[in-house]
Amino acid sequence: MIRVENIQKSYGSLPILKGVNLSVQTGEIVSIVGASGAGKTTLLQIIGTLDQADKGNLFIADQNIMGLSGNKLAKFRNKHIGFVFQFHQLLPEFTAIENVCIPGWIGGESETKIKKRAAELLDYLGLSDRISHKPSALSGGEQQRVAVARALINQPSVILADEPSGNLDSHSAEELHQLFFNLRKEFNQTFVIVTHNQVLAAQSDRMLTIKDGVILD
Repeated sequence: MIRVENIQKSYGSLPILKGVNLSVQTGEIVSIVGASGAGKTTLLQIIGTLDQADKGNLFIADQNIMGLSGNKLAKFRNKHIGFVFQFHQLLPEFTAIENVCIPGWIGGESETKIKKRAAELLDYLGLSDRISHKPSALSGGEQQRVAVARALINQPSVILADEPSGNLDSHSAEELHQLFFNLRKEFNQTFVIVTHNQVLAAQSDRMLTIKDGVILD
């Protein structure tokens, strides 16, 4: 599903990634751990096409991402990749269901179709009674589940999560971890998770460590 070949990235004279190679199979849950500044988030942003590598190749669903740019890259990202961030990144002026719908609307789907799917996702995630609430009226765990629903709305093949439980209490974090495994079982989605949470990392199919800009064997 994902193939990373010799990815290199520097910011100015500071090298961050020094030749990263990584392969993730369809339906696999892979966690990437490492010290702060090791390059975890930079790698995730490159895989998610939010940042561009200086050198190397990136393939997602057999598509060479390095050959895409502009609108084609944005359309690919919208269709194939879902994102879950540590601080949820929900828009405060919109309700839960509206936040979930946004990627679908950007992708050009009809409002009726997207709202129906958003309601189904929120119900699946136990939030059917919270769809009209704005983020400020939701708990941290509820906000993160809304963010997960948003990541799923376009039925992407890949979910990328950057410290998804880093802002949650231990109970909400455990619920989120279990949700990822339920989603993999239900939808066979592929997860790449950057985390400092050793419990989540140990539960994954594979735990990879990045150090000094490379993934250790």
